[in-house]
Amino acid sequence: MEYRNLGTSGLRVSVIGLGCNNLGRPGTASYSQEGTTALIDSAIDAGVTLFDTADIYGEEFGLSETLLGEALRGRRERVVLATKFGHSDRHGPREAWGAKGSRRYVRLAVEDSLRRLQTDWIDLYQLHTPDPATPIEETLSVLDDLVREGKVRYIGHSNLDAWQAVDADWTARTAGLTRFVSAQNEYSLLRRGVERELLPALEKTGMGFLPYFPLFNGVFTGKFTRDGGPADSRIMRQRPHVLDEVPWDAVERFRSLCEEWGVGMLEATFVWLLSRPQLASVIAGATTPEQIARNAVAADAWHPDGEQLDRITELFPLD
Repeated sequence: MEYRNLGTSGLRVSVIGLGCNNLGRPGTASYSQEGTTALIDSAIDAGVTLFDTADIYGEEFGLSETLLGEALRGRRERVVLATKFGHSDRHGPREAWGAKGSRRYVRLAVEDSLRRLQTDWIDLYQLHTPDPATPIEETLSVLDDLVREGKVRYIGHSNLDAWQAVDADWTARTAGLTRFVSAQNEYSLLRRGVERELLPALEKTGMGFLPYFPLFNGVFTGKFTRDGGPADSRIMRQRPHVLDEVPWDAVERFRSLCEEWGVGMLEATFVWLLSRPQLASVIAGATTPEQIARNAVAADAWHPDGEQLDRITELFPLD
């Protein structure tokens, strides 16, 4: 496993991380504590250190954090634990009155997450979505307090636009507050919009990038075709409409290229992603130890030249 710094911070993370949105999700092997623990065991054994969750993940609010905290008992110091707060579309047990970046709400949210995760500190605490009701300086101020108190080591954000990321960085610099070290936004071969403004902004400010949905809901695992895929997969069970959004001609040309080069589509996708600027870790979801094992070796399974990477890029024009 390779490890990279998250932006210009001192936080080192494995280039393959585990997205924990499937923990506590009905119909998955990681719905139970037993299944979650088996997944975490295999990830740690494979050298994965970055575990990314959120307070909204799971069938019930906080369930993913609860399962993950129990699975990490006795080995908390071996991992980089990332979680998120303040998603605008999901309501939890704490009333926010539409201001989930406020000093009041952040204080309540972090204590809830610390309790569920059974830990004294969170390595990376991330604002899940922008909060237009709260000035970013107030959010940064309370996060700065949490860093100084040792409850949080680093802070990041998710789903912010480029101008919001730059504004937050400028605000932190001028006010002498702790700066965000990372951004987490959707990014895949089929969703390359962040390349226009966000990735250049992150490079300028020194923030690292963590993509979510890097395999476009599993399309780039190689298990799906224009005719469908595994019946027990999340796409077929819950999101079959996703397959209608896929440019299958391009995906099939990509599959043919991978066969020509003797590499799996999943491995080629991971390597392409890790070649992008500011990208520190590919946070991929998994529900079984077998999926973890394949993901963990993917980053080192293929060593393409620049021309091969360019050919992949050309297949999927910037959206």
